[in-house]
Amino acid sequence: MEHHLAASAERADYLVELSNVVRDTSLGRHGPRSLRRLGLVLRALMELTRDPDVSVYLVADTSLLGGHREFGNQAEVRRLRGWVADGLVEEVDDADERVLELARMTASPVVTGDRYVDHRVEHPWIQGNTWQFLKPTARPDGSVALVAMDMGVRSAAEISRRMELSALKKQGLLGPSRTPLTEVIMRTWRCPEPRCTLYDIRKGDRILLPRMRRGVPTCELHGTPLEDEGPRLGTTQLKAVIDGACVARYTLGEGSEAHVGRLPGQVGIALHSLLSPQIARQVSRMHVAVSARSGTVLIRDISTYGTRMRRAGRHGAFGPWEKLPPQTDRPFRPGDEVELAPGVVLTRSGRRFPAELADAWRTEAARVPVPPSAAAPTRRA
Repeated sequence: MEHHLAASAERADYLVELSNVVRDTSLGRHGPRSLRRLGLVLRALMELTRDPDVSVYLVADTSLLGGHREFGNQAEVRRLRGWVADGLVEEVDDADERVLELARMTASPVVTGDRYVDHRVEHPWIQGNTWQFLKPTARPDGSVALVAMDMGVRSAAEISRRMELSALKKQGLLGPSRTPLTEVIMRTWRCPEPRCTLYDIRKGDRILLPRMRRGVPTCELHGTPLEDEGPRLGTTQLKAVIDGACVARYTLGEGSEAHVGRLPGQVGIALHSLLSPQIARQVSRMHVAVSARSGTVLIRDISTYGTRMRRAGRHGAFGPWEKLPPQTDRPFRPGDEVELAPGVVLTRSGRRFPAELADAWRTEAARVPVPPSAAAPTRRA
């Protein structure tokens, strides 16, 4: 295989996310990790390009060799280490980010099974891409074909949830079946080091999640076990979207209620400065009430003109618009949209309250959020 391996991305015909290929158990029954799968991919590339000398640039996570015991053949581990030492494999902490950086710079096709949903904020060019990503797919005879992946367009809420899933994974906070360790996430933690404020909910507006080490919540900086400070209260983020553009964001804490409208008063969220005079006349002074109770977010129509709502579905699809019954609380979930007037929409970000996690995972095992950061002041997007 060595003569197919390029020492730089600029000299390669294709980029290969090696960790993804080696761990893909659908590509032959070779155990949890095997370099034989790379051989199958190289043969597929030669078939696809009709070039016996096709070259690839390999990028791998450091965790690939870190889990060397999962290779069925330890000779493969020695071979892989030799490739790393010879500069034929680029070994990095986050292969996903490095592969995408190289793909953007070189425009080279990428061989992977990953759809990179959690990287689409930094790499918006992935959205709708139909040509640059090739998925290895097993044939009945045991060989591999490379199939162009339509990366599709994912909603902002879904991208946010997948980004948060990635953050949970890096902190070791995913349990069996990739479900979050809610017993850790739903608690507040404190580092015993007096000067450490990484987990202090009373200071700053960005609170870290603990890193799990040997089953114990641990300080990222000091490596010491964290102390349990009790249940974690939640905040959620609301976004005002005018004519398709997010123009402002607001935070809502557990146990609070905010009136949103044209001029709802000092404790409300006023939209008048964001609206044209014509549209402002169609928004009530107090149009909707948004509240956070027991870890869920509710919305209630209190307007003169009426309010519509549509639910967020999978892969960016929305359900039909429905009129909200007046003076009735309805669940307001991440990604849902509430229309106050034509072109004036209130939506939730992809982040959920900690208490929403367990219920969400009972029905949506593929969607995992991280608890939101501490409250931030109202600001323009």
